[in-house]
Amino acid sequence: MCRLYGFHANEQTKVECGLVIAQNALLDQGIQDSEGLTHGHGWGIGAYPNGVPKVVKQSWAVWHGEHFKKAAARIYSKTVIAHVRRATVGPPEIVNTHPFEHGKWLFAHNGTVANFDKIRPAMLEATDLLHRNEIHGDTDSEHIFRYLLTLWGHNPARELRETLKVGIRNILKWCHQVDPDKPPSLNILWSDGEHMAGSRLGRTLWYLERDGIIPCEICGQSHVHHDPQQAYRAVEIASEPLTHEKWLGVPNGTVFNFDPDIRMHFEMIE
Repeated sequence: MCRLYGFHANEQTKVECGLVIAQNALLDQGIQDSEGLTHGHGWGIGAYPNGVPKVVKQSWAVWHGEHFKKAAARIYSKTVIAHVRRATVGPPEIVNTHPFEHGKWLFAHNGTVANFDKIRPAMLEATDLLHRNEIHGDTDSEHIFRYLLTLWGHNPARELRETLKVGIRNILKWCHQVDPDKPPSLNILWSDGEHMAGSRLGRTLWYLERDGIIPCEICGQSHVHHDPQQAYRAVEIASEPLTHEKWLGVPNGTVFNFDPDIRMHFEMIE
């Protein structure tokens, strides 16, 4: 298990409160989640401060030192993907730490592909050589990322949500062939900075929609530091609700994306 955080908005926004300061901020979930588990095997934050992805990550626990807090305080972006890791496949090393990055793409995963050593050959066979050669770590997550990039490269005009659904369906098929009693858990966030897609399968995932600029209930300030030229709209996504606001559960077994108005659309995987 790991803890995920995602943010997508139509204006550059500061996300420090959700990552560090909120009642159940990602930092706190790393120290102890709602099931009493710690996630001390690395952390990472990816954002697009100038339209180009920038990732800060470390292989040590999120609560060690001030590194995570300082990195979170600097984030000001329309799109953010963050992750704290509890290792299941692959040791706690920087090459195994999320989010993973390739060109404009960022990717993070919460979950496990059971029997990955047996699934891996089929996934690699379906992954283009370019992306196979770019796999530097041991995780099921990085392999999934490279496989999804392969699918996107074969059909870049297709919606990210549809590409993600196709990829997950194939992973489910491979897992079922190996052991039908051990399906994978696949909570995913995937973005090119302009678009974001994700999934919930077998793990908790919540979202909070925000319409208009209102003072943050945590710090009392507006996280948008200018007067937008359009009606402000944002969605926060997290493995657990971060605040006392009205968070909604992402339906299990779905993929989702956002329209240009930052409204979520869900679709069943099967």
